[in-house]
Amino acid sequence: MSDEQVQEFKLNEDCELRFVAGEDSDVCLEVVSGYAEIFGTELLQNKKYTFPPKSRVAVFTWKTATVELVGVTESAYVAESTPMIIYLNINAAMEEVRKKREEQAFHTGKTPKGPRLLLVGPADVGKSTVSRIICNYSVRQGRTPLFVDLDVGQNNISVPGTVAAVLLQKTADVIDSFERNSPLVLNFGHTNPSANLSLYETLFKELASTINQQILVNDEAKIGGMIINTCGWVDGEGYKCLVKAASAFEVDVVIVLDHERLYSDLSKELPEFVRLTHVPKSGGVEQRTPQMRAIMRGENIHRYFYGTRNSSLFPFTFDLSFDDVVMCKVGTEKLPDSCLPFGMEVENHEMKVVVLEPSIEIKHHLFAFSRSTTPDENVYKATIFGFCLVTEVDMANRSMTILCPQNSIPSKVLVYSEVTHLDDRMHA
Repeated sequence: MSDEQVQEFKLNEDCELRFVAGEDSDVCLEVVSGYAEIFGTELLQNKKYTFPPKSRVAVFTWKTATVELVGVTESAYVAESTPMIIYLNINAAMEEVRKKREEQAFHTGKTPKGPRLLLVGPADVGKSTVSRIICNYSVRQGRTPLFVDLDVGQNNISVPGTVAAVLLQKTADVIDSFERNSPLVLNFGHTNPSANLSLYETLFKELASTINQQILVNDEAKIGGMIINTCGWVDGEGYKCLVKAASAFEVDVVIVLDHERLYSDLSKELPEFVRLTHVPKSGGVEQRTPQMRAIMRGENIHRYFYGTRNSSLFPFTFDLSFDDVVMCKVGTEKLPDSCLPFGMEVENHEMKVVVLEPSIEIKHHLFAFSRSTTPDENVYKATIFGFCLVTEVDMANRSMTILCPQNSIPSKVLVYSEVTHLDDRMHA
């Protein structure tokens, strides 16, 4: 390692080392002395943490720390001003609410409902990072909160094009983030809510309803509360979605990141019992280009099938006959009014479930394995078993080749997703 670039940083109280790993090289981080954490997960002293190329990392200390980086970095600097104390206060307020409700409920014998927090704000203000920090702090208090992700573009629980929830029982891995064990996932099939607003709203309401039923039998999850991440669409219909999501998940805290008008609008619209807080974004947050977002989506899908460097998965590739499955999709083209018989009401084309005729067009698309046994309206309401990726289509033999986490299909009803992925690392 002697020829590698070594940088040492001394961090004072409440300071943060922000670095970006180089284009083609790993960066190894070690806390030589003191205490530090990454996005709310504590770092062990003298343990080496290896971050892959292009990783964006913020190492924070409440006390003091000496941190060593080995490897090429695009940038590395110490920031003395961070919003971390605000996030700590948000977590402290949530824990106070839990304890108060536990005390009040002690005499009734019923488990109280924990606080439910919704994070809102435009794209690239750090909502995912803040939700990770608050989730980690909740877990460190001995709680098991539910993390809910309504961001269909960059989902942190499942693949792009989904809304999902997962119960957190341990802090996020420093490099790989949260474990994705037994999440509740609903397939939306697009990376922007505007592609099918009716379906998006139906799905997050369905997810909220399912969670509310499930926590009735899980006391720890009920008092643990929820941390809900949203997408960055905050204007017009996007704004209406946020208000509806706040209502569906019965939230009592809303954190607005870096958007004063949104804060002002929500303060007029949300019920009085909802506590609204405006928080500045971290100075370490940077704008992502559409290309960067597309690359991140590809990496997320690759992780779904192959795991991470520290925790590899080995997916299966096999052929599937068209006759053994039913493919369907949610949403059809809108019929022009002129095509309707006189006096006929137009049905909601966005929610219509249609059987999909196999074609070469499905190549490179994701398909969800539905828990529904028939291609009807149960398809979009049902949670899914998981996903497969169509890698080849053989029209002559009426079959397709799929990449799948297991060696057989858990369902015969496959639901189409607009999300595509070119599995160029399949044979790597």
